[in-house]
Amino acid sequence: MSAKNADEVEQLRLKYLSKKGEITALMTDFRNVAADQKKTVGMKINELKTLATERINQLREECQTQESEGDAIDLTRTPYPIKLGTRHPLTIVTNEIIDIFSRMGFVLADGPEVEDDLHVFTKMNFAADHPARDMQDTFFVSQHPNDVTKNILLRSHTSSVQARVMEHMHTEDGKLTAPIRVICPGRVYRNEAITARAHCFFHQVEGLYIDKNVSFTDLKQVLLSFAREMFGADTKIRLRPSYFPFTEPSAEMDISCFICGGEGCGFCKHTGWVEILGCGMVDPNVLEQCGIDSKEYSGYAFGMGVERITNLKYQVSDLRMFSENDVRFLKEFEAAN
Repeated sequence: MSAKNADEVEQLRLKYLSKKGEITALMTDFRNVAADQKKTVGMKINELKTLATERINQLREECQTQESEGDAIDLTRTPYPIKLGTRHPLTIVTNEIIDIFSRMGFVLADGPEVEDDLHVFTKMNFAADHPARDMQDTFFVSQHPNDVTKNILLRSHTSSVQARVMEHMHTEDGKLTAPIRVICPGRVYRNEAITARAHCFFHQVEGLYIDKNVSFTDLKQVLLSFAREMFGADTKIRLRPSYFPFTEPSAEMDISCFICGGEGCGFCKHTGWVEILGCGMVDPNVLEQCGIDSKEYSGYAFGMGVERITNLKYQVSDLRMFSENDVRFLKEFEAAN
């Protein structure tokens, strides 16, 4: 009696031990055996049934062992080729930005994406009637008409992380417990129509440095070093006056177009310059709101959109491609990992 698999074992069981099986039929015919032979014949039938049962059980175990061994991993075999995943282009660029500023002494800081108005707007020197506080610009989770500082919302910039860092880095008399030098990457949300050039969520990296005698010159040198690390050693920068509620003076920073070398092309709209970030000296009101003595300390802050930097490095024309999870698009960045 032999079998090669579980199905054949089951066929043997049905053939010999089922209700219509051959051994069962012998036991049914036992009543026709002569009386003087019943003892001998009965013993033989029982022995046959026992042997058949044991053999079928043995075959079943052998087949189960063979199947389990067949499913086991054979470490001597050549491994199957495994396709490796790739990092998202936004992750690649964010990590590169963090690495550059980390080498300048900046440490990583993080904060909640669901924030309160106090840290997103009030401590950042936004006026009570500032348009950013309107529902047309900001996603509110809950609103308190009688006290806007209690509003809960999806943060519209990572400056809220800066506010939380500042309020925990000083003593009661406004003295810093240590100089503040942080980089704050994260996702932010704004109530905007989704197009090729805008999205309702995107990513920012903001930086903050506060200490005694921090000047605009310090800010300019840090940003120049960053631009040359990020876009090439020949990159030039220019700072144009601008306005932000939380910095004074404020500026927009442009870099020389790395495609045409500043000569002018379609990418830079024939100006030779491309805007990449906003920056400025931290407004004294922001320092005071966060409990830091503005007469003794000063600082600078800057912020950039990760999608903007990624567009510049890889010339991605449509922002929506970053969030659509198209594998064909993501595979284009395998070499950048």
